[in-house]
Amino acid sequence: MSGQSLLVPGVLSPVRSVPAAIARPEYVGKPAPTPYAGSEVQDPETVELMRIAGRIAAQAMEEAAKHIAPGVTTDELDRVAHEFLIGHGAYPSTLGYRRFPKSLCTSVNEVICHGIPDSTVLRDGDIVNLDVTAFIGGVHGDNNATYLCGEVDEESRLLVERTRESLNRAIKAVKPGRQINVIGRVIESYAKRFGYGVVRDFTGHGINTSFHSGLVVPHYDAPHATTVMQPGMTFTIEPMLTLGTYEYDLWEDGWTVVTKDRKRTAQFEHTLVVTETGADILTLP
Repeated sequence: MSGQSLLVPGVLSPVRSVPAAIARPEYVGKPAPTPYAGSEVQDPETVELMRIAGRIAAQAMEEAAKHIAPGVTTDELDRVAHEFLIGHGAYPSTLGYRRFPKSLCTSVNEVICHGIPDSTVLRDGDIVNLDVTAFIGGVHGDNNATYLCGEVDEESRLLVERTRESLNRAIKAVKPGRQINVIGRVIESYAKRFGYGVVRDFTGHGINTSFHSGLVVPHYDAPHATTVMQPGMTFTIEPMLTLGTYEYDLWEDGWTVVTKDRKRTAQFEHTLVVTETGADILTLP
């Protein structure tokens, strides 16, 4: 594994503004969102709106990823994604979600998820996950991916490649009539081949007009996850694999989740809709 020093919190820049004409999710300015009481199955019109939101989120992530390089701050990646989203009429879903202060998450090296963009400078050999969600048309589209910064060691590169493959395999396992636990079974079975940990306490989730609907999509073999997939259901799959333990620590900021052994971790995510025959990815650029 890379010999990089461990991350420490950086300095936050001021909260970025969003034009008043762009619609906000209902939770902005509140300590928590209103619990979702609707169906996990969406009508075709909602799915098409989610496809628009998902495409913008995917494009914003791609645009931010173009700027990943040694010497660039994670705050700069936030600026790029923020400006792309508002430039396309979308609200950055993370901004103000349970008081999260930025427009995407940047999770570097040992950060499992929810890293807050700040003055942290990317270094040659880092891996960095970008997690971008767009709100437009009254719905959310959520995706993330892990990128290489400069010359990355082989162990980390393989972790990233295999985490992406675990997502691909999980998507292929989505079929109407199957229980949702098949997703985690496929991911964990694949990860075990390489001795990777599979994060348990942070999961995929239902998504629609709600950022997190209450539906939980575990990435490990969870017998209790017996919800049956139906056509029209929309949710994310976002496996987090680690080079060591799946146990974690939480920074004092209340958001940044790091592996307890401080070994590296990678993640990939798509928003999906269950179809009559499988899954349709809604977060394609």
